[in-house]
Amino acid sequence: MPRSVNTVASRARRKKVMKMAKGYFGRRKNVWTVSKNAVEKGLGYAYRDRKAKKREFRQLWIQRINAGARAHGLSYSQFMGKLKVAKIDLNRKVLADLAMNHPEAFKAVVGKLK
Repeated sequence: MPRSVNTVASRARRKKVMKMAKGYFGRRKNVWTVSKNAVEKGLGYAYRDRKAKKREFRQLWIQRINAGARAHGLSYSQFMGKLKVAKIDLNRKVLADLAMNHPEAFKAVVGKLK
């Protein structure tokens, strides 16, 4: 009995990877083995950087809040501590936006703390 291979499925799998490699440079876009490796590496970076993105944004928000708080004579840690005591539930993303784009609103928040 002849060997049976599922050509339809393997062709579809290769086609999916080649589609993901569209836009890559040189043999990475049109040679199966090179494309497969490039796409796998790219997906690994994508997974890693989805996590890293969250860390980077949190760092950015903290820097912006710190700058805004220091303009009003508080350090970041003092500011966040007083927020907790005053039971003001604003997350870092919102606080950073207020500090950057709406300084008068941020000043009002600091005023509530003092």
